[in-house]
Amino acid sequence: QVQLVESGGGLVQAGGSLRLSCAASGSIASINFMAWYRQAPGKQRELVAAVTRGGTRNYSDSVKGRFTISRDNAKNTVYLQMNSLKPEDTAVYYCSARALSTTYWGQGTQVTVSS
Repeated sequence: QVQLVESGGGLVQAGGSLRLSCAASGSIASINFMAWYRQAPGKQRELVAAVTRGGTRNYSDSVKGRFTISRDNAKNTVYLQMNSLKPEDTAVYYCSARALSTTYWGQGTQVTVSS
């Protein structure tokens, strides 16, 4: 079992920045992939950024160059640094971890970008 707790969401003006954190606990050694997803009202959940155990990172085209995913293995925490935020980035952001064949989710954190 893996538990994920997100923090760092909030309200920010367009052009501003936020940093999301996701602290993992439990069977951490089995995690091979962590990612951030988001879901806006009336839309499907979409992958925003991901990082593998080996450090390979991937981003959706909509956030490439603005968002950075990173991980602190000592703290078992993954971060999402979000810069140059746009109103269309408004969504609930979810942390996800894949361990063996199971995907775990955090509770989500709201990010609202005002124009």
